[in-house]
Amino acid sequence: MKQAPHLPSLRLGKPYCSLNQSEVLDYRDGSVRATLSQVNPGVIRRDLKEVGQARAALQKFSTAELLEISRQAGEFFLHEELPVGEAGELQSPQEYLETLSSTSGLPHIMVRRNMEKIHHALTHMDTILNGLTRGLDVEVLDRGYGEQSGSPVCFHPTTKALGLVMPSNSPAVNSLWLPAIPLKIPVIMKPGKDEPWTPYRLMQAFIKAGCPAKAFGFYPTDHEGAADILRLCDRALIFGDKSTTDQYAGNPGVQVHGPGFSKVLIGDDEIENWPDYLDLIVASISDNGGRSCINASAIIVPKYAKEIADALGQKLGPIKPLAMNDPNAVLSGFANPKMAEWIDSAIDTDLLESGAYDATAPYRDGPRQVKAEGGTYLRPTIIACESIEHPLANREFLCPYASVVEVPQSEMLDKIGPTLVVSALTKSESFKRELLLDPRIERLNVGPISTMKISWDQPHEGNLFEFLYKRRSIGLAA
Repeated sequence: MKQAPHLPSLRLGKPYCSLNQSEVLDYRDGSVRATLSQVNPGVIRRDLKEVGQARAALQKFSTAELLEISRQAGEFFLHEELPVGEAGELQSPQEYLETLSSTSGLPHIMVRRNMEKIHHALTHMDTILNGLTRGLDVEVLDRGYGEQSGSPVCFHPTTKALGLVMPSNSPAVNSLWLPAIPLKIPVIMKPGKDEPWTPYRLMQAFIKAGCPAKAFGFYPTDHEGAADILRLCDRALIFGDKSTTDQYAGNPGVQVHGPGFSKVLIGDDEIENWPDYLDLIVASISDNGGRSCINASAIIVPKYAKEIADALGQKLGPIKPLAMNDPNAVLSGFANPKMAEWIDSAIDTDLLESGAYDATAPYRDGPRQVKAEGGTYLRPTIIACESIEHPLANREFLCPYASVVEVPQSEMLDKIGPTLVVSALTKSESFKRELLLDPRIERLNVGPISTMKISWDQPHEGNLFEFLYKRRSIGLAA
């Protein structure tokens, strides 16, 4: 095995090695897979005073040129060796896959799927921008003004840089910040503690493709440093649990990406056909190891909740951890075993309240939390709840987890609360209209579409162009 690399921070593109370092550990045996240069908040504050230079470096390119750079970066990311570490080491795609798997707990097959999602986003960035801007001619971004639908338009940036406080749960989450580069906005990032690999590799792919290195700030840092990124960048994205993201709720400069509480709803007209949708529901719950905010965490039905919970239990309960390189692996290990212990305990504690039971337990052949393949895992859990008010009815965990709850169709939309993705299994025109008009649903899938199905040109949470640019009125003399 190669010696663990040292990843320097990138201070507006310039590698910087700090005396203060942190370790990225293998989730199985605790061996060191990398060390990271930790940056103190003072460094971030100093660099952000110079971020205008990074913005100016991107402005020298046309949007069309940056779209081509993005396309090339996608090919490099998926197929080429790229620098990793301070000594000029190169990392192949397979080495990236295996290393990321070893620190995140994601099986190889899931890392590969995430790589392909990122590649698709980069190589189809023109389509993504077309969706984000609603068909705006990209030359308007170069000039600053032009026409759209026959009317004059003018856009100006809302920030000199996009701040990012990233998670460690899923590599493809990095796709959300990629459009910032062709939109000519530098990125200032605190990477996830256990997942520095994907953003670092993406930045190296962009640089190799011809993007100015100044456009990238990569700052492993502490909570104070993360807070400074969010405070000093006029626009920022934060990912985290509800306790973290609630601190920034209502802040127009911070786009919050917290728990999704995504759901599958079955209407009165389709409930008799629920067995036909079982595989779709299973995929919505368990794809990507259940780690995404768009995984379904609740199945809301007008009747047959016990039958559906039992059928899901039969499908998901027997699933066990497999070797990381097994193409059939469904479960992800936990980089932090204490998180698995907390989730397992939280579920069991709430099960002590009446009105709910674990529908996977009869089919699980053992405990929910297991030690296997050298790591800690949580096996799938389906909870049948008598009421949507039960504490386990509207929860989300970093594993294949969902509740099944009976709610009359007439009450569903009032009961489910804010929901990132709803997959509604119905053909009823009146129910469709109710769903379309409900402001609490971010993304709506009507018909047999998994909650995990995404459309890059229709973001499921927030529009990055509208976040980074503001339209202003303009008058031009003839």
